Parts: sequence; structure tokens; C-alpha cells
Amino acid sequence: MKIARVVRRRSRDVAALERLHELFRDGEYEKAEAGARAIEARAGRLRKRAWGLAVGWHARGLATAAACAQGRGTQVLAELESLTAELEGMTGSGRALLLMVRSNRMLVLNGQGRCSEAETEGLDILRGLTRIKHLTSVSHIELCVLDNMVDALCGQDRYEEAEAVARGNLARAEGGTLAALHCGLVNSLNGQGRYQDALAEARRSVPVRDRSLSGRLGMGTAVALHGLGRRSEAEAAAREALEDCERSLYPDHPRIREARELLARVTAGDPPAPPPEKAARG
Repeated sequence: MKIARVVRRRSRDVAALERLHELFRDGEYEKAEAGARAIEARAGRLRKRAWGLAVGWHARGLATAAACAQGRGTQVLAELESLTAELEGMTGSGRALLLMVRSNRMLVLNGQGRCSEAETEGLDILRGLTRIKHLTSVSHIELCVLDNMVDALCGQDRYEEAEAVARGNLARAEGGTLAALHCGLVNSLNGQGRYQDALAEARRSVPVRDRSLSGRLGMGTAVALHGLGRRSEAEAAAREALEDCERSLYPDHPRIREARELLARVTAGDPPAPPPEKAARG
């Protein structure tokens, strides 16, 4: 009877986490985080048992990822670092979780302007992924890391390198990672002053809506138009991007401030500059 209860509990926990991951993929980050925190609290009462510890780790990983996707990465940075320390030395799914948590930490570092640290972290994660890719599928984690690497390189004004990473991985990406790499490519082209190329890429259809990227492509479009001297179109694109940010993102999301600053720059007729990189993504 005791074994049967353990199996049922494990099955319920796994099913609950799968449902929460679906909410995350649908952009319901607040619900995903709240549900993951509830599972984490329940698992905390079972930490002496292996399944309780494992469930707690996965729930915390999802909760912190959801917080990052809302633009609250700085708030959970210390938790990401403590979870990383707890997962060191893990194997199997625990190792994959560790590398995903570190990828989210990399994302937060980018948002804080610590792009050199983020690049170093990303290179180490990629080495870690190479060591386990024969054991489990890691392509999604790898693409997330490479997306963060594009932002880290742009943040260091290494736009040509960022373009190479983005272009080199677009063909094998899909869903949210495809959309994110596409935005990174646009930013890398704007950073090089290749505004016509950036505009062409920005207007290329990417058939996915990712809430965490709200306003980002629109900002890249506005920068390209501004750089081409098409001020009225740039202003319209910047206003639309800001509205998208305010409609879809957490009220304190850094991108809302960035979109406002971009709009002010365009309407004031200031010289064009590449938009700040995203603060966080899950």
C-alpha cells in the first residue's frame, strides 16, 4: 500500500508539472509560476525522500524560468544561483535541469549589462551540453543558450559575431527560440548600421507569438526605419511596440522602459542607436 501511494504521488507530481509547462509555453507565466511554487512547497515537506527533492528542484526551475519570462529575473537571481549550487554533481535529467537553470542565469546577467560574464557562462554551458547530448535531448537548451549568446555578443558591440551565431542556428530552431534568434539577428544588423538588411529581416514572417518577446521585433523595426531616415514610420513602429509591451508584459518589465526611451529618441529626432537587449526570457 505504501509503495502504491508513492507511485500515485509521483504520477500526480509529474502530470502537474507537465500541465504547468504547457501553461508556460502558452505564455501564462504567472499561473505557471504560482502552480510551480505550490508544488515546490508541497515537495518541501517530502525532502527526505528522493522524489520530493527531485520534484522540488524541477518546480523551482520552472518557477524561476517563469519569473524571468515576466521580466523579474533580477528578483530570482539569488535563487537561480542557489539552485545551481544544489544541482551541481547531478546526472541525467538533473544535469539537464542544471544547465537550463544556468541558461536562465545567463539571461539575467545579460539584462543587467553583465554581458561578458554571460558569454563566459554560455560557453561553459555549451561544453556541458556536449558531455551529455548522447544521453538525453539537449537541443532546446542549446538553442536557448545560443540565443542568450547572441544578446551577450550584441551587448559587447560584437555585432558581426552575433549575426553569425543567429544565422547559423535559425534553420534548426522552431517556436519561441526561432522567434528569439530572429529578433537577435535584427538587432545584430542594426548594430552594424545595416538598417536596410535589418528592416528586411524584421518584416520576414516568423509564424509564432511568444509573449516574452512582446515588442522586441517592433523595436528592432523602429530602429531600422529610424536609421533609414523614415521618421514617421519609425515613430509609428515604436508606438506600436510600446503598446505591445504595455499590453502583454509585466508592468515593471525592463522592455517597457526601453520602448519608451526608444519612442522618445525617435520623436526627438536623435541619432539612431540599436535598442537595448531583452532583460529576461524563459
